[in-house]
Amino acid sequence: MKQSVIKEMATNELEERLDEEKARLEKMRVNHLVSPLENPKQITFARKTIARILTELRNRELNEA
Repeated sequence: MKQSVIKEMATNELEERLDEEKARLEKMRVNHLVSPLENPKQITFARKTIARILTELRNRELNEA
């Protein structure tokens, strides 16, 4: 997910997406332990997406204060 798309999303949408991405990452990690993923880089991409969302949420929190 690109940063420009994240910036356009509403805060509540970002929080929902964050929960979805965290669940997706956890599921991928478990699946990878059982049988290797076809593309293990997906785990890295999911972590980076979570970090981007958290960064945007933090920026919005700081801008409100």
